[in-house]
Amino acid sequence: MKPGGSYAADFFEPLARIEPRSFWFRARNRLIVSTIHRFFPEARSLLEVGSGTGFVLAALHEAFPALRLVGGELYAEGLEIARGRLPEEVELRQLDATQMPFEHEFDVVASFDVLEHIDDDLGVLAGMRRAVTDRGGVILLVPQHPRLWSEADVFAQHRRRYTRAGLVRKVRGAGFEVLFTSSFVTTLLPAMVAARLVSRVRPRAYDPVRELEPGRLNPVFERLLDAERAAIDRGLSLPAGGSLLVVARAAPERG
Repeated sequence: MKPGGSYAADFFEPLARIEPRSFWFRARNRLIVSTIHRFFPEARSLLEVGSGTGFVLAALHEAFPALRLVGGELYAEGLEIARGRLPEEVELRQLDATQMPFEHEFDVVASFDVLEHIDDDLGVLAGMRRAVTDRGGVILLVPQHPRLWSEADVFAQHRRRYTRAGLVRKVRGAGFEVLFTSSFVTTLLPAMVAARLVSRVRPRAYDPVRELEPGRLNPVFERLLDAERAAIDRGLSLPAGGSLLVVARAAPERG
């Protein structure tokens, strides 16, 4: 990182180069697209909270060309890269997730690996509830299992990794009815655990580019995650994994 810079602001450029080639980002995009097809097939609008470089939005625009897409991102560096990879009809705006400016405007509000960065995740979930239409919904992906905490979480300035019960409780508390939960990156969980154990025994300086740069096993890992997605699409809730998917619909407001 540049002196005085932040993780997010400095990492957007290398991230944008890695995303199109990485098994993780490619497979995650396909899971997001299939989840929208399954739970919100009639959606006409979607807000992504924490849209980063626009990689997810690009996949959504390709899969749902008639869908109104809005990307909200805190960092101007991310918005600049996203604008360069997205068509003009995809709306982008600088957005602090803790200060949601929308009221009942979107059929789907989504956040992918963002909540864990924010101290007030309850406030963000409440803002997402305000932003969805009366029967709209949310799609969330977060890192799972606090015991998997590692230097990668520290570098990324994560505030937490989630448990399923903990996130479900927060989502319900924000005014949603949970429709579906599943772990993701289940097949790679043993490798993740082993890597964490090795790093604790033999710590070394964390290199995020080296960590994310696709390697020789990239195609194999991508096929494994695609198999997981196929199982999730059939309604199977995977019990454990590096990531957690939660889909919920807005509950009727009281009073």
